[in-house]
Amino acid sequence: MEKTPISVSETVALINQTLEYALPVLMVEGEVASFKVNQGKYVFFDLKDEESSLGCFMTVWQLRMPLEDGMKVRVVATPKLTAWGKFSLTVREVRPVGEGSLKRSFELLKAKLEKEGLFDEDRKRPLPRLPHSVGLIASTESAGYVDFLTILGSRWGGMEVSVAHVQVQGVGAAEQLVRAVEYFNTLDERPEVLVVVRGGGSADDLAVFNDEPLVRAIAASKIPTLVGIGHEVDVSLVDLVADVRAATPSNAAEILVPDKREIMTNVQVAAKDIGVRFDRRLERLHDELMQIKPELDRSLKQRLIRLHDSVMQKRRLLETLNPVRVLKSGYALLRTADGKPVSTKGQSAIKKGDELKLELNKRILGVGVTYVEEK
Repeated sequence: MEKTPISVSETVALINQTLEYALPVLMVEGEVASFKVNQGKYVFFDLKDEESSLGCFMTVWQLRMPLEDGMKVRVVATPKLTAWGKFSLTVREVRPVGEGSLKRSFELLKAKLEKEGLFDEDRKRPLPRLPHSVGLIASTESAGYVDFLTILGSRWGGMEVSVAHVQVQGVGAAEQLVRAVEYFNTLDERPEVLVVVRGGGSADDLAVFNDEPLVRAIAASKIPTLVGIGHEVDVSLVDLVADVRAATPSNAAEILVPDKREIMTNVQVAAKDIGVRFDRRLERLHDELMQIKPELDRSLKQRLIRLHDSVMQKRRLLETLNPVRVLKSGYALLRTADGKPVSTKGQSAIKKGDELKLELNKRILGVGVTYVEEK
């Protein structure tokens, strides 16, 4: 039976439909060759091994780590036949694999970001002394996550820890980490510190923490960042860009909060030391007081004598000026009818017919003015 012919375009579409059904996503490993970027937008390279080669295409913003010819990489891609009849892989994600390629990609990106100043010490911020709220980015299924929370609770506790569960390796992990950093930074009430933790692993496992968009997201974080990734010997670009780097997830908890037991011990030691110093100070003050006590006694006695003499002098003066004493001498005190003494100036107001009081030593006499004569 003769088959009905189809057009070239229909053939291409049928092949792509078949590929999409049979092989929707491929993970392919090989060596990069003929790497180039066109118009600053499109990335082309070949993926090859000893016997075969596949063309690859992706956009430049999907390229999360530097690539160059000779690197061994692993790509996640969709196979496709182009309208021009060329078979290629449309790449979704590409990662260097193997110690040599990972190291080379790391060095290229490190040099680029270092030139931009992202690792400069003067841009790093201190962590809060005792944060009340913590944003934690980790895989809740990992040992690093458990270690961090265990040490955090045993050392201090009582903090509000908000957790963003993410993949920490494999396809899509870097994008999840970036979204988690951005999520915490867009909250109305942001945590006081942002912590990223991940336990140990191979260089391939930890390569996600050399992802350029992730490094830039942490550099742009409005929240101070603390990272504890892998072991002490593992250094990633995220370690270099973070405000504070911890050797491990457990060490991150140790850096974040002090040990309350150690603080209590220090407080007790300090209180005891203060008590001892206070007692010594009291002893010195007592000794100093005993040394100057005789002089103080003499000075006080002389002061009291001077005060007594001054009081007696003033008393004698008051007795001299006492009007009762004057009255005993035979003088009299003249007052108005309402009892006010008649002063020198007040004499001019007295007139004939006024009633006055005359105060003697033992009696007060009421008298009337019968005449007034100017003296």
